[in-house]
Amino acid sequence: MIGDSIDMDYEEYICKDSDGNILISIDKTDESSLNDNPLLTHCLAVIRVGNDYLLGRNKWRNRYEVFGGCLEKGETARECIIRECTEELGLDSFDITYIGAMKFLLQPDYFSKEERVEIGGLFGITLPDADPAKLYDMVKDKEEITEIALYGKVKGHEPIAGIDEKLLEFFGNIET
Repeated sequence: MIGDSIDMDYEEYICKDSDGNILISIDKTDESSLNDNPLLTHCLAVIRVGNDYLLGRNKWRNRYEVFGGCLEKGETARECIIRECTEELGLDSFDITYIGAMKFLLQPDYFSKEERVEIGGLFGITLPDADPAKLYDMVKDKEEITEIALYGKVKGHEPIAGIDEKLLEFFGNIET
């Protein structure tokens, strides 16, 4: 099973961010196996808009990130990401594609005082060309998401979560 032990050797990994968190792998497991994994804690969505990607500025981390959040009790990964995209983006109708299971080694933070291995579901959403300002008008959780921007507009000018940039790259590679 993905993420069985924290004692594994993580010399090979995809990306390490500025907080010390490591994206170890993205595995193409089936969605039902993902939902059965006891280490599943959250889901993220890479959102393609035209030829670019949509990011939200997280108020507490003060950087642009992909969208998503923690699973609530009894939720499947798909239910979680649909709820998160509805809350964070105000989307009520969209096509969603399951991409795979992300495995992380996460450093202590406000969720846990311990270093830990977690699994997250990764999903992709493609929207037609859209104006980020108009999309922001639909955002329901403006306390957490303070701005929405296209990746191409903020790259090199604003802080962007390093792992999230790798997720954009990964989604772009599987789409082509």
